[in-house]
Amino acid sequence: MLERHWNGAKLTDTQTMLEWAKSMTWKGVHPVVQLSRTAYEKGVTVATDAMQAVESRLERNPLLPKWDILIRPASTV
Repeated sequence: MLERHWNGAKLTDTQTMLEWAKSMTWKGVHPVVQLSRTAYEKGVTVATDAMQAVESRLERNPLLPKWDILIRPASTV
């Protein structure tokens, strides 16, 4: 949705990108947009069993397996 909203606008700096993101709407609601400057550690991985739990909730579209993924909610029981 965001890509459609800014549709070719020149995102020349961080402030421009943030303002474009803030100005979009989805069903009449604007998103909450904040810049994160957190640097993530390299080499950190998710444990195999934890990743399998996440992957079991993913349903990939066979026509667009890299880009179209439905994420099913985690069980709350």
